[in-house]
Amino acid sequence: MGKSLKMSRDTRNTGDTRNTRDTRHDRETRDTRAFRIAVLQLPGVNCEHETVRALTAAGLAGEVVRWTRHDLDDYDGFVLPGGFSFQDRVRAGAVAARQRSVEAVVAAAHDGRPVLGICNGAQVLVEAGLVPDLGGRGRIEMGLAPNSIPGRRGYYCAWTYAALTAAGRKSAFGLAGAADEVMPVLVAHGEGRFVTRDPEVEEAMASGAVVAFRYVTAEGEPGDRFPANPNGSFAAAAGIVNPRGNVLAFMPHPERASWLRQVGWEVAGPWGERRRSAWGDAAELGGPGPGLSLFVSMRLYLERRAAKS
Repeated sequence: MGKSLKMSRDTRNTGDTRNTRDTRHDRETRDTRAFRIAVLQLPGVNCEHETVRALTAAGLAGEVVRWTRHDLDDYDGFVLPGGFSFQDRVRAGAVAARQRSVEAVVAAAHDGRPVLGICNGAQVLVEAGLVPDLGGRGRIEMGLAPNSIPGRRGYYCAWTYAALTAAGRKSAFGLAGAADEVMPVLVAHGEGRFVTRDPEVEEAMASGAVVAFRYVTAEGEPGDRFPANPNGSFAAAAGIVNPRGNVLAFMPHPERASWLRQVGWEVAGPWGERRRSAWGDAAELGGPGPGLSLFVSMRLYLERRAAKS
């Protein structure tokens, strides 16, 4: 699958020029023909600029948008990036979920626009009631609890493996993914364990109805225990999607695996073999990595949505 993905010829970054942290790439003029994706810069996030670069590589026009903006109707989709919004006060994502800008994202999601939450962004989506949102009730139906890892507590960062599920293939984030592919991705969190007390949600997770990505071993076997399941998430859930399929809460970091050069040397399986065999080949190392498929899928979803309108 990685070989089939096409990187955008326009590799320019397109951050909001009002942000003083913007790089030279962020200040380049964006391609106005591409779908506009707002990358919401909440206080404390730290992955917004690499997320914009991944969106640009996928043929989308990513823009860093500060949380103080509420007029977000002119964006086609949204990404809530990783980090520690509002210092994870109360619960990770709890304060961020009550911002007016996030309320605007919720309204856009109800309109069918794609919304991807990565790590801390996933926590925000859960706290905002956007996932799994069974029956469109808009209430908090699950939580992201502290990692459950034998013999240790707290933050955990490592390469892990995820596989697209049947629910994921139907969503806006699995259109470019291969059904049998094992995708190496980095996890980096302290509270990434999807849990619920709601029997209906528990059943939906167990059946796979709302689980878009599951943790697996490097060979693709179910991630029943650590380290294949890096946080003890129920049903080995790495990503939860809403029934409509346009909102995904994804705990791993796809933007950190969007180019082959980012794949860890120690990663097993076809992606690891490809990375090691590309040693010294700058062109090959600059090709797409496993995480890019989520962003390409967003573009494909938007193209299909536009064709229907």
